[in-house]
Amino acid sequence: MNVKVADLMAKRVITAQPHHTVEHVQQLFTKNRIHAVPVVGSAGEPVGIVTTADLVNGVKASTPIKYVMTEEVRKVPAYNDANVAARIMRRNRIHHVVVTHEKVVVGIISSMDLLKLVEGHSFVAKEATNNSKR
Repeated sequence: MNVKVADLMAKRVITAQPHHTVEHVQQLFTKNRIHAVPVVGSAGEPVGIVTTADLVNGVKASTPIKYVMTEEVRKVPAYNDANVAARIMRRNRIHHVVVTHEKVVVGIISSMDLLKLVEGHSFVAKEATNNSKR
């Protein structure tokens, strides 16, 4: 299975900027039915990420998102194999990874995107071997 991140990622990525408010980002989540938004700088580079979990604790709607976002953004280049994104998610216990090309955000990949890949393949359980000696 040699599927690239670019083949699975959401290419129409919705982004926010650090000065946008919590209210603005919540509207993005609702309108676009998404759960994570990369926060980008002036050159399109990732500077943070906000997920629905970040907004659970009653943050004021007028709060700039830069005070709520996670600054340590997990990224994966678009040309990497999908298993690289899966490894990043598993090791960091996260559900979204920002996809970049030459340091600019070009997409986002979620655990649901990876599950679609697995769902498309048929797996056959291996028969258990009986190593006991009679």
